[in-house]
Amino acid sequence: MKRVVMLLFIALATVVSAQSSSKSTQIPRTIDGKPDFSGIWDNPKPPNARGPATVFDRTKFPPFKAGGEAFYEPRTGDPRHDEPRAFCMPSGFPSAFLGPYPVQMIQNAKYLVMITEFMRVTRIIPLDGRPHQADVEPTFYGDPVGRWDGDTLVIDTTHFKRWSLDDYYYTNPKEYRMHSDAFHTVERLTRVEAGTIKYDFTVDDPKIFTKPWTENWEFKLHPEWEKTGLYEMVCNENNRCPGGQCAKP
Repeated sequence: MKRVVMLLFIALATVVSAQSSSKSTQIPRTIDGKPDFSGIWDNPKPPNARGPATVFDRTKFPPFKAGGEAFYEPRTGDPRHDEPRAFCMPSGFPSAFLGPYPVQMIQNAKYLVMITEFMRVTRIIPLDGRPHQADVEPTFYGDPVGRWDGDTLVIDTTHFKRWSLDDYYYTNPKEYRMHSDAFHTVERLTRVEAGTIKYDFTVDDPKIFTKPWTENWEFKLHPEWEKTGLYEMVCNENNRCPGGQCAKP
């Protein structure tokens, strides 16, 4: 009798465990059946990483091409060069999304919108697999286009200005990392469970590196942040018209 009771207990525990596991891996979907990334997430990080900001792992860098050493641009002491964000210049991509700030995602059938609390930088990503614009001017955040590969969203971004890659110069001031104007990124977002997006980020900069490389990061969901939402961040260091009275630059 004791053996029967024990077997029943084990069977019940297995069912409960399976149901719990099922609930933890169940992901929300949009009306068209695609995984829904909507929510407020922590900034992307390597799995189990601690610390505020994310930077690229130097051990993954492939060899430089001839002249690729321009990737490392020394800081000059000029604050407009060394930290242009202090003068309301854009952070650029992906740098703006790697800092210690929440990222809100809003999704429908046509677009994924990604907003980081830092400077309220916003990316609007079409999800219909359209080609890149042919005549668009290079920008700090590039021209992103999205397509679905099963349950994985693939975001391909091109048409960048030359700009800083990440904030590693706060760790080592001699490594102010500057991607080229040939910078090209591929993001793969897979919601592997309700609270986690697997985020594989590939860097392709053919003017700098001999081949692409990929970082394996993740986003973690924070539903408790929904109550307050993103805090407003307004940059006005370059405001030369206080009270409507404009001074000369």
